Amino acid sequence: MSLAKTSAGTPARVGIVIVSHSPDVARGTADMVRQMVGTEVPLAWCGGNPDGGLGTSVEKIIAAIDAAWSEAGVAILVDLGGAETNSEMAIELLPEERQERTVLVNAPLVEGAIMAATEAWGGGSLDDVRRTAEELAPR
Repeated sequence: MSLAKTSAGTPARVGIVIVSHSPDVARGTADMVRQMVGTEVPLAWCGGNPDGGLGTSVEKIIAAIDAAWSEAGVAILVDLGGAETNSEMAIELLPEERQERTVLVNAPLVEGAIMAATEAWGGGSLDDVRRTAEELAPR
């Protein structure tokens, strides 16, 4: 396995983005991730529509991707269908080189985010992070 490196020469860890219709759910999930894996994994969250109500926003998702960006890539976890659709749109609006290193993960939000962050903390690749979290998806 070859890890991307940061400008300081340390291995880059995959970033995690949490997208929920509720800012409270997104923030709470991110808090759980931080408590379980610490601060070494780039992590960002967003939730709610631009008016502060339930929903998601493509612009907020892009900002979260930028905040969690890592040369190793970013894995996005979502709660409901609209969050998935807006995340797909956000990925399409990224520069091409970032599109290739940004994946949408099909996993339960809380459990998936924790497993994805744990895999990222351990140095897993973007594909490892996605696959580990998706093992939790209902079949």
